[in-house]
Amino acid sequence: MHTFPRSILRPRRLTRADFLPFGDVIDAGDTGRTPIAINGGTCLRHDSLALVETDPAGHAALSLFFAHEPVSLPLVIEVMERHPLGSQAFMPLNRCRFIVVVGPAEDPRPRPENLQAFISDGRQGVSYRRGTWHLPLTVLDTGHLLVVDRKGPGCNLGEHVFEPGTGPLLLPQDL
Repeated sequence: MHTFPRSILRPRRLTRADFLPFGDVIDAGDTGRTPIAINGGTCLRHDSLALVETDPAGHAALSLFFAHEPVSLPLVIEVMERHPLGSQAFMPLNRCRFIVVVGPAEDPRPRPENLQAFISDGRQGVSYRRGTWHLPLTVLDTGHLLVVDRKGPGCNLGEHVFEPGTGPLLLPQDL
């Protein structure tokens, strides 16, 4: 039986610059953006934090997810997914840290050597660009998340299941 070496991933702090090749970080606390005063100055609008991508046949939809089965690290990554017809965004509504593992959309399947791992601090969200390989929603804390993704005709889900013993190992954060 042929054995494959298991790749090791260490997540790092989620930043707009590091995540940019894969999508947008949704973070009202980002000091690089200035909020706009609206409603007579009673509200601050953190404008256009992420783009919503969809093909012409689809439309953007808002959903609420309740993530009720947190995981702990280390964690073997067994499956990755992507959405070829539209982007997908996750924004915690309470302090809910989640794991972000991404790979380039150009790869026909996720390649462990091309994966990058991050940890949301519990108030940051992400918007995965159309086609970006990513770990399905995997939380470190129980919580509710607002999800924005594409709905409509066509198959908007591609999955890759790693062969047994070959999925990358995600170790605890090293900060």
